[in-house]
Formats: sequence, structure tokens, C-alpha cells
Amino acid sequence: MLYGIIAATASFLLAALLTALLRAPALRLALVDRRRQRPVPLLGGVAVVLVTGLVAWAGDWTGVVPLGSLVGRLLVAGAAVGALGLAADVWRLRRRWLLAGTAVAAACVVPYEVTGPVAGALAVGWIAVVAVAFRGLDHADGVAGTVGVVTAFGVGACAAAELMDGLAVLLSALAAALTGFLLHNWHPARIALGACGSLFAGFLLAGAAVFTRAGHEPGAGVGVLFALTTLASVDAVLVLLSRRLAGRPLLRGGPDHLAHRLRRLGLTPQGAVVVLGVASFCGVLVGALVHTGWAGETAVLWLAGGAVAGVLGLLRVRVYEPRRAGTDPRTRASLHGPRAEPRGRPQESPEATVAPPRASSRAAIFPVRQGRRGEESQVSAPLRVRNG
Repeated sequence: MLYGIIAATASFLLAALLTALLRAPALRLALVDRRRQRPVPLLGGVAVVLVTGLVAWAGDWTGVVPLGSLVGRLLVAGAAVGALGLAADVWRLRRRWLLAGTAVAAACVVPYEVTGPVAGALAVGWIAVVAVAFRGLDHADGVAGTVGVVTAFGVGACAAAELMDGLAVLLSALAAALTGFLLHNWHPARIALGACGSLFAGFLLAGAAVFTRAGHEPGAGVGVLFALTTLASVDAVLVLLSRRLAGRPLLRGGPDHLAHRLRRLGLTPQGAVVVLGVASFCGVLVGALVHTGWAGETAVLWLAGGAVAGVLGLLRVRVYEPRRAGTDPRTRASLHGPRAEPRGRPQESPEATVAPPRASSRAAIFPVRQGRRGEESQVSAPLRVRNG
């Protein structure tokens, strides 16, 4: 108990410090994401991975809280998934490669001797899908970190109920590291998780949930796993379904996630995060109560019904703007004819509307945001734009 408190405190402080230190290198390397026309660095996940692994390894190395072979494999595989996510942040790997790599890592940690081959194969696919879906939550300030903290506490409670002390300490270290990261990720975010941190957190949470349910009745296990990861599942289903109905490519990013739709309904960025955090807490609470036997399995059915109603309701929120024809002056003139100018106003020559041939260095670096006069850029490489 005492080491758990010390580990959580150390994780919180180290993650907050390391996240702040990694912001400047991310800007220099142009590892940034575009959020509402502003660049946000993506190396916050590196701090979460390093701090979580360091604190968990320290407990195992000192012998205070041994992780065990199974949890140790989960941590190593999670670090490998985090490295794959870092490669995606740097080189913009396709999502199919992220899904395949995460599935391979999950296949190395699932306890087949307890789950059996069929259930184990299903668990591999579920872990990979949840990890990639969790990456989709890193589309707005504070969302992925908040949901990750809430889910880590819920899964950690399930692990503590199963007397899995090593797994509970690992999840508490992850929750504390994400909390320290949130100090810099709350709106307006100064840094983001990126694929590195979001895949790592989603992989650890999904894998730990499978460990806690291994050996239990399969039907109830499916319900508990869904309840613990309700928000990530709802976000993924909502995005895929809306893109399918709109005829858009499924892997093409767009402002169609949960936080985007809540913003369309009038919520502030902070309000959207609070709503999503409360929704995640409700799902995690149901999962933990069903796992410990304090609630019946029918509670998961009520949760699933609420999730379906939420998806159907949010599908009605308009998020895809139609393309407007005639935005170019010459195109508009060809479609609607020349527009008469008001009297007394001199007509501008065509040369006056043409941009100057020489663009500033800031415009070349930040094509999505023009700084004010006198503002110096912190990025010394071409901007990389990643949209969730």
C-alpha cells in the first residue's frame, strides 16, 4: 500500500517534469499535430511510457512489488507498441500497420493456458482494436488523458480485487503518469500524447482488463470488458458509422469524433472533456461492480442501451461541411457573372488580389497558422500534420 502511494506520487511528478522538457524538442523536430489551426507537439506519450515503465521496473527490481512474468511481458509488449506509435508520429505509418503490430504484441501476452485458444484469439483482436480506438481519443485536448486515468483506476480496482498486486501497481503508475501529463494537455494543450502514448495506454488497459477476466465466465467477461472500455468503443463505432453513412473513406480523418460533436452542440472544450470523463466513469463503474459481484450482469445491458442511444443521437449532429462551389473569384464570376461594385468604391486590379511572390519563413513553417508580427517560430523543420 505504501509503495503504491510512493509510486503514484513519483509517476505524477516525473511525468509532469518530463512532459514539459519534451515539448521543445518536439517543436524543433516538427512532430506536431494541428488542432483548430494551432500546432501541438506530440511527444507527451514518450514521457508517459518512460515514467510508467521506470516506476514499475523499480518496484520489481527492488522486490517490493514483483510484477511477475505475465505482467512483465505486458509491460515489455506495451513499450514495443509505444515505440511503434512513435514511429507512426515520425513517419506517419498507415493505420493498418499499427493494427497489425499491436495484434502481434497482444498475441505475445494473452494467457492462452487460462483463456483457451479460441477465446485467446478473440482477446488478441479485442486488445488490438481497443488500443487503436484509444488512439482515436487523442483528437482533442484532455480527452485521451482523462479517459485513460478513469479507466486505469477502474481496471486497477478489478486487479486489486483479484489480488494481482503487480498489475494494480502498474495501472496506478499509468494513471498517475497520465495525470501529470494532463497538467500540460488541458485546454489549450501545450503537448499531446501522440500515437506513442495513446497506443501504449490503450494496450496496457485492454491487456490488463483481459488478465483480470481470465478464468471467469466468458459471457460475463465480454460484458465487463465492454463496460471498462465503453467510451473508446463508442467513439470508434460512431466515427466508422458516420463516415460510412456519409460515403467518406473509413480511414480518412475528420472532425467527427465525440468531442467534435459535443463542441458542435455548444459545449466548451473543457466542458466536452468533463462530459466524456463522466461518461467514461459511468462505464468503468458498471464494469467494476459487475466484476466484483456488486451488480448483476443486466447492468451491462443498460449500459449498452445507453451507448446505442448516444451513438444514434450524436449521428444527427452535422459534422461534415459541404464543399462550397465558387470560392475562387474567377470561378464565381464564371458561374454568376461579374458582380457590380458599389458607387464611389474604386475597383481593385487583378494584381491586387494576387499573393506576394515572397512568403515569410513563418508561413513556410506553419501553413496552418500565421503568427502575429514579431512572433518568432519555434519549429525548425517542415510541419507534419496528423488528423485523427
